[in-house]
Amino acid sequence: MKIDLHVHSKFSKRPSEWILKKLGCPESFTDPLHLYRIAKKRGMSAVTITDHNTIDGCHEIARLPDTFVSEEVTTYFPEDRCKLHVLVYDIDEKKHQEIQKIRENVFDLSAYLRENRITHVLAHPLFSINGKLSIEHFEKCLLLFKNFELNGARNEEQNRCLELVLSILTPEKIEQLAEKHNLTPSFIFPWVKYLTGGSDDHSSLTIARRYTEVEAAECAEQFLRGIEQNEAKVAGPGSTPKTLAHNVYSVAYQFYQHKFDLKQYVNSDVIFKFLDRFLQVGQDREPGLLARLDFYWNHGKKHRADRGGNGTVLNLLRQETHRLIWDDPQLSEIFKNGNGDSETLDEKWFHFVDKVSTKALGHFTDHVLDSLSGAHFLNLFSALGSAGALYSVLAPYFVAFSIYSEDRHFGNVVLAGFLHEKPNCSKSAGSLKVAHFTDTFYEVNGVAGTLKRQIGAALRTGKNYTVITCDPGHHASNEGVMNFKPIGVYETPVYPEQKLFYPPFLEMLDYCYNEAFTHIHCATPGPLGLAALAIARILKIPIVGTYHTALPQYSQYLTEDASVAELMWKYVLWYYDQMDRVYVPSRSTATELAERGIPRRKIVVTPRGVDNARFHPAKRCGCLDGHCSSEEAVKLLYVGRVSKEKNLEILVKAFRSLVQSGEKVNLFVVGDGPYRDEMEQALTETPTIFMGYVEGEALAEVYASCDLFVFPSTTDTFGNVVLEGQASGLPVIVTNCGGPQENIIPGKTGMVVEGNSEKSLLDGIQILLSDIQRLKGMGKAARRYAESRSFDIAFNKAWDLYTETPDAFGTGYQVPWMWSFQTEGPERRSA
Repeated sequence: MKIDLHVHSKFSKRPSEWILKKLGCPESFTDPLHLYRIAKKRGMSAVTITDHNTIDGCHEIARLPDTFVSEEVTTYFPEDRCKLHVLVYDIDEKKHQEIQKIRENVFDLSAYLRENRITHVLAHPLFSINGKLSIEHFEKCLLLFKNFELNGARNEEQNRCLELVLSILTPEKIEQLAEKHNLTPSFIFPWVKYLTGGSDDHSSLTIARRYTEVEAAECAEQFLRGIEQNEAKVAGPGSTPKTLAHNVYSVAYQFYQHKFDLKQYVNSDVIFKFLDRFLQVGQDREPGLLARLDFYWNHGKKHRADRGGNGTVLNLLRQETHRLIWDDPQLSEIFKNGNGDSETLDEKWFHFVDKVSTKALGHFTDHVLDSLSGAHFLNLFSALGSAGALYSVLAPYFVAFSIYSEDRHFGNVVLAGFLHEKPNCSKSAGSLKVAHFTDTFYEVNGVAGTLKRQIGAALRTGKNYTVITCDPGHHASNEGVMNFKPIGVYETPVYPEQKLFYPPFLEMLDYCYNEAFTHIHCATPGPLGLAALAIARILKIPIVGTYHTALPQYSQYLTEDASVAELMWKYVLWYYDQMDRVYVPSRSTATELAERGIPRRKIVVTPRGVDNARFHPAKRCGCLDGHCSSEEAVKLLYVGRVSKEKNLEILVKAFRSLVQSGEKVNLFVVGDGPYRDEMEQALTETPTIFMGYVEGEALAEVYASCDLFVFPSTTDTFGNVVLEGQASGLPVIVTNCGGPQENIIPGKTGMVVEGNSEKSLLDGIQILLSDIQRLKGMGKAARRYAESRSFDIAFNKAWDLYTETPDAFGTGYQVPWMWSFQTEGPERRSA
């Protein structure tokens, strides 16, 4: 016999999910007779219904063959009201009434069920129904119950965890638990546990997806006896967050269909027919003539959504649904021929919701950014409201992934406790699995270069580290990199080269859940950073953010508008205040953020290093000789983005003055950017060579073949190129603003000059040019200093910082004092 031992009908009225509570929606809309027919159609030998604390659903099918009466009883631990669900089988009205009288206390309930020999099973034992379940509660359950459920609505990871724990119980372990909790088991062989399975269906979509089988049974009585004699087998798969979300959509749809009498539109409206196919079972009838005419009429015209963003959420979703049904063969097949009780319907529904929502969200995001850039705030609020409404539509997925993440965490904690090992989600360095979100991975800049080297260091040292990015280009697949294709792109009016890519949020959420990351690290506050923050909150995992770009200062340089910079500051401070930790590359950046309002306890100055093997004085060669004005000329080098925010106008003026004073110098500019054409024009008739982008070994040779590295920027938070120059044996000149000044030893490996001052920069260069021997000595000292800043050493130290990040489940933390930013002090500076 095969029976789904956990299934709900419309008599389960009180929803457990907050989203259904918000809708005022009952937990299930499945009619008992419909449930019976589906279960029998799917091969169940008998049917029972386990509604919450009621047997009314069972009474409605009691006249039918192969049925018996059951219910799911809500009970509590009396000391703290931790809620449990217990499935009880083959009862009558009198027993139901007795159970309802004593169910408030789990100890009384379990004693009654044992004394009356009522077959009962602890439902979903590792699922915290009201957020109070602890490992101590679970230990008590091991003493109170013999039968445990492998629940079909929970993920297989949690079910396997339960199975493993139950399989390793011993008389000694049970004795320890009995002594610990002062609780004696009242059944023999309490270390031997039996398993059952049920779908825990609320929507009718997954009825009989998981069930219990007893091979020799021919009636319900024999079936239940088989459970008590350990003859039962559990069959069928568990669920995923997509399954739970699909069920929530289905219950909500059935609720609205019932409330507003929407069935009258099913055969005349494409959208309602499509929803019926996906969100109800047995909808395999041919679409009505009106629905088919509507489908072909609308898609013959190929509707395009309003890019202005003024369309309502409903209109946009309707237009995109029409388009998807037309364009997607899988969706079109289901619309035309029904779902056929497809086992992959939850995956196909996820595919549909992902596609239709991301397309609609792209329209709203365009409108938000257009409104911001044009200061059209009334339009902005309208667009934000529409986008908010769209995210409400996606709430079932947010809820489902959040619940399943909690399940995973608690299962790991329980398993760890019984195996006396650290759980997979622990804070040990070896169990870390980090997702690093960045939107500049495929660009040519210091951040991208650092991330690429971090991937290499992680692979060399066996660390589980993945860079997640979003870029439309066709890039080769690289180990340690996951690139998502953006759903849209926005080009900023004042900075057309800088594009904002809209990430496919649901796809990223699904990926991060499946990969079971323990930490999220975000290197951008842009759209990808917002996605990372939302994913971390939904999955309840720690998130740290690196503040590596002075965005407010950049925005002021680009717009020359202080109000824009102040608006950017407000956003940046809000964003980084959401982080569990804020990683900064320099103490000056830490001071700035702290003074702006980020709590000092959150700010951590992280170690940064340089690839000393790649950048080395030994790579000096004659690659630049052909460009030099004379053999004696000193070669000055700038590497980085060629843009105004790097203060290159100051370098232009200082270099022109050098040339006019008769100094034998050449300037090599490596990089590209929006200021290049203007800079080239300003340096016409000077010995300046613009080399464009240079990478790999060629870049290392350019560094080593120069004599002095000049970096006039006042907006850099770190300045990785400053370390690269020193590793190549070059003394460096930096300004007294930002982080680069912290990456040299003033007077030994280079000079610090006043920022935004042509005279100060010119004086610094001339001082070093006046003493070539000193210049060479500083170059050797720069190399020795860089050798103490090994990239791998810095990466390993930074990796260890993840172990000190607080998690979302209340685990404490202690930041290593050497990296925390709390107070000023010479001991911290030396550290």
